[in-house]
Amino acid sequence: MSNVDGARPPPNAPGASLRRLKQPFLSSRRGLVLTGFVAALLAVLCLWVTLRFIDPIPPRRIVLASGPATGLYHQFAERYKAALAAEGVILEERMTDGAAENYRLLLDPKSGVDLALIQGGVAAFPEANSLVMIASLYYEPLWIFTRRGEAADALSAFAGKRILIGSPGSGTNMLATQLLRASGVTAENATLLSIPTRRAVSALKEREIDVAMIVTGPRGAALHAALTDPDLELVGLAQADAYPQRLTFITRRTLHAGAIEFVPLIPPRDTALLATKAMLVARDTVHPAIVNLLLEVIRDVHNDRGFFEAPNEFPNIDLVDIPVSPDAVRHSRFGPSLLYRYLPFWVATVLERFIIIVVPLLVILLPPLRFLPQIADWRVRRRIYRWYGQLIVLEHDVQAREGELPLKQWLSDLDGIERAVEHTRIPESFASEVYTLREHIDLVRRAVLAKSPAASHTAAPIR
Repeated sequence: MSNVDGARPPPNAPGASLRRLKQPFLSSRRGLVLTGFVAALLAVLCLWVTLRFIDPIPPRRIVLASGPATGLYHQFAERYKAALAAEGVILEERMTDGAAENYRLLLDPKSGVDLALIQGGVAAFPEANSLVMIASLYYEPLWIFTRRGEAADALSAFAGKRILIGSPGSGTNMLATQLLRASGVTAENATLLSIPTRRAVSALKEREIDVAMIVTGPRGAALHAALTDPDLELVGLAQADAYPQRLTFITRRTLHAGAIEFVPLIPPRDTALLATKAMLVARDTVHPAIVNLLLEVIRDVHNDRGFFEAPNEFPNIDLVDIPVSPDAVRHSRFGPSLLYRYLPFWVATVLERFIIIVVPLLVILLPPLRFLPQIADWRVRRRIYRWYGQLIVLEHDVQAREGELPLKQWLSDLDGIERAVEHTRIPESFASEVYTLREHIDLVRRAVLAKSPAASHTAAPIR
């Protein structure tokens, strides 16, 4: 500290002030640490937002409710399983009695079922609003058989008959009951028998039943046996055009003469049938990536033309009765993304999520990082201005004070300001401001010493 007669402590070692000057903010250790801390904080925030609001990584295992071992649902489930395994997704099949049981399993969140094969007309609303259709797959006609010579052309004609309507839980049971009820045939005026459809042919021939109603695709072995059996007759419905106007999930299909066999001619005439559609259905929480993958898989499985399907008609997202998945709609309009188109499923999934996370992260991080140097410069400049404020107050006191002067206190205050400047790391870009401040400190010191009686009117040398 300087004393009244101008004696001062030895100055700092040569170059000390220069060593107090530090590198630009982003090149210094402190700047890098501060930048890293802010970046890490924002990264954690972005990660939390991602995990909170963005879908998690898709599951590697999904459960599909299919149908009985002899049905088409089981056959398609086996093909799905092989195709998904090639993409690294395990499909676990749960065999059931059919579409109605599949529907109940899908509604039950504790069942463990993620997907189900369901036919139109099974769902009831509003409870089915929590489900989404990923795609409709093919037509499922209602095949009605009687013994030859006993056929009728209207469902209402089956009142008083013994009617096979399929096992409880099957789609046949559900659809047959609905259509018979709409035609005035119920358990009160007919005998509705919940017998498995695989027994339809034998039950008719053995006269256990009078009518057999079967809902299935046209390629099943049991159906082919019934169509080609000379003792049985396929029923065509004269009112087939009216049912779709009352039940929106129903369409009219025509099985043309000779579609099954030309010799003998089966069927012998064009036959009007009622049909619904098979659908792949999931809960509305299904992961979008799984929807995209399933649509690619079923496109390859269901792209063949059938008796009733036009070329490339299936799979499609035309509304049957269950709401269509928004992800399926996007996939239908725009197709798979470039990542899924050219990369394996799991690689594309990881990259997609990386992009979803990193792009918002960069958008959030870059603007603050750009302003960090300005903020740091402002903090340094504010410190210099604070020292100048103290210096101005001291200078005004020196100029205005009369009488007994507190010279030692003034010099002590000046030395305190100077020590604070020397011991503070200042960026090199502020070197001129630091040197100017030190010169102003010396100017005030000269003014103080000039008021000392022992100074002999000699100013202290500039440091």
